[in-house]
Amino acid sequence: GRMWAYTVGFTVLPHVGGFLGWFFNRKEIPEWYEKLKKPSWCPSRRVFPVAWTMLYTGMGYASYLVWNELGGCSSKAIVPLGLYGAQLALNWAWPPLFFGARNLNLVM
Repeated sequence: GRMWAYTVGFTVLPHVGGFLGWFFNRKEIPEWYEKLKKPSWCPSRRVFPVAWTMLYTGMGYASYLVWNELGGCSSKAIVPLGLYGAQLALNWAWPPLFFGARNLNLVM
């Protein structure tokens, strides 16, 4: 009965930071990002929300599968879920560094 709640929770979690990153930096995208000199193969700005939605959904669901397979927050799950959490925190920190600080050196 409650497994669906865990499935949804784990799957939605990565989107929280992604949404907050977009929300706080949404004004910087058209004003600053569009003016950057980008290579010809740089995808359109419209591709990014679709791509990140797919990535965050996959990451979140995969974390649920790991959590479920390893018996919840057990000692076996500490390393894989800890690495996932660290990667997710770095991922969430990227938009404020890139758009907020406008510092390309910090994110390269």
